[in-house]
Amino acid sequence: MRTLCASTLIGEFFVIGFAGLVAMKSDDLSNTTVWAVCGIGMLLSVLLCGMITRPGGIQLGWALQIALVLSGFVVPMMFILGVVFGALWWGSVHYGRKIDEAKARWAAAEQAADAPAGG
Repeated sequence: MRTLCASTLIGEFFVIGFAGLVAMKSDDLSNTTVWAVCGIGMLLSVLLCGMITRPGGIQLGWALQIALVLSGFVVPMMFILGVVFGALWWGSVHYGRKIDEAKARWAAAEQAADAPAGG
């Protein structure tokens, strides 16, 4: 799960950065505001890569997905990209857990096969 989720978060890092470049064109926002918000989002996406398996890591990832969708009020294309990355996040969590469970079953089966028979 960790690899899939981290890949999604790194993709979001770049998307948030590019959205910041687009948001800088807005006359309503100062560059300081844009980069403060984008910088926090980018930093959070990188930090979450290491926190995925810790308690609350997945929930913080969901919070980032919601923020990404809501950023569409500033950069309209982010509504679409936010939904796409939300779907990627769901897939990363859902299928990552299935992969982790399968790996655990394979490791247990391998360990049982390697154990001496009849003790």
